[in-house]
Amino acid sequence: MTKLTDEPQDNHDLFVRRVMETGVVWGLRADDDWAVCESNEYEDQMVIPFWSDEADARIHCADEWAEYAPSSIPLDDFAQDWLVGMDDDDVLVGTNWDAELTGMEVEPMDLAVQLGYEVEESDEDNETDETD
Repeated sequence: MTKLTDEPQDNHDLFVRRVMETGVVWGLRADDDWAVCESNEYEDQMVIPFWSDEADARIHCADEWAEYAPSSIPLDDFAQDWLVGMDDDDVLVGTNWDAELTGMEVEPMDLAVQLGYEVEESDEDNETDETD
């Protein structure tokens, strides 16, 4: 049974707490494609939704995402690869969206910090350090 509520902040807090406990993030995958959708909050912004529990991800495997299935991502890979790549691509993270596909949309690096990961400076920021 889902622990998600109709409060996006509570669902986001649950996402952070559960992902840190289990070390796993759940997304929806079909072959090499991951479920992506337009932002509910920002025009011309894409969001990749993720869940803290497989059952909550599975609820969304219907309609336009019927061919998708829940797929796990180890937390370290998620934080160090996915979130960095999403930040580079200017894509937001949807956390523990409810059955109506609504919920928090957060900046990838903000989520990395909430998950306890240090945010490294981009290569552009480091270029000035190398000109000694």
